[in-house]
Amino acid sequence: MADLNARDTKLVQWLNEAYGKEKQLETALALHIQLAEPATYKKRLQQHLKETKNHARELERRIKKLGGKAEALDLPVPDAAGDVVTAAANVAGRAVAQVQGVAQTVRGTSDWEKRLKNAKDELHEEAEEIANYTAIITLAEQVGDKDTAKLAKSILREEQRMYDFVAKQIPRLTKEVVKREIPAKERKKASSSRSRSSSSSRSSSSRSRGGSSTSRSRSRSGSSSSRKASSKSSSGGARSTARKAASTTRKTAKTAAKSGSTAAKKTGKTARSSAKTAAKRTSTTARKSASGSSSKASSGGRSKSSGSTSRSKSRSSSSRKKS
Repeated sequence: MADLNARDTKLVQWLNEAYGKEKQLETALALHIQLAEPATYKKRLQQHLKETKNHARELERRIKKLGGKAEALDLPVPDAAGDVVTAAANVAGRAVAQVQGVAQTVRGTSDWEKRLKNAKDELHEEAEEIANYTAIITLAEQVGDKDTAKLAKSILREEQRMYDFVAKQIPRLTKEVVKREIPAKERKKASSSRSRSSSSSRSSSSRSRGGSSTSRSRSRSGSSSSRKASSKSSSGGARSTARKAASTTRKTAKTAAKSGSTAAKKTGKTARSSAKTAAKRTSTTARKSASGSSSKASSGGRSKSSGSTSRSKSRSSSSRKKS
């Protein structure tokens, strides 16, 4: 231990504290198992006893790797008397656990109350172990010891599961104590008085609710009437506004229609005048072409008649010569 630095010395110290608690719980759990019921609870205690023994072995191995010795002491001891003090500490720790376990098995007025108190002690011990391993994890992470942090996290998970299991057993064991140690008549009176008080409180609350509902309905009716009045006034204003808008729209439409009809009239007059002009031009052209064609026809007829006359004259002269 003298050769260890400050980091490893602190790690060994805290691991030894956890190791001493694990060794103490081995004896206490063995005594609790003898009285535990039902079978599921006893089986879970037996399983956790195996886990506790395994925790102690793993802690012992880790302490040796760091250069220390596994011992059930709060502080490390010098090498000169290390073996003697360690053995004495282990014996003392087991003796304390033995005395605590025996005391737990004889206290209480019934076996079920003894079981309840054992469960309360188990929950307390698990909470202490959870605190120990949470501190060891933080210390190991701060000084860069990943192996110690990993070991402490794996043990912490099992301790947390056991804590949750025992926490659920305490209400069940308490109900068993009430069932076996308190007469049924006293339990019924308590339940009836509670039901009466609850019923009276419910009736008073229902009355208060009824009064509040009446006041709410009145306030709602007043608010609804005010809403109706406001809605009427708003609807009247909206109607007048709509009427004004409609009249304005009508005037605008009439003006647009008048301007449109005037433009249409002007467009019609223009179209008519242009059509008349085009018709006049067309008729003039047609007349001119008709007169030209008639003159051509007359000149052609004249030339044709003159040709036929000359041909008849030549034919008569030739007949005369032959005779």
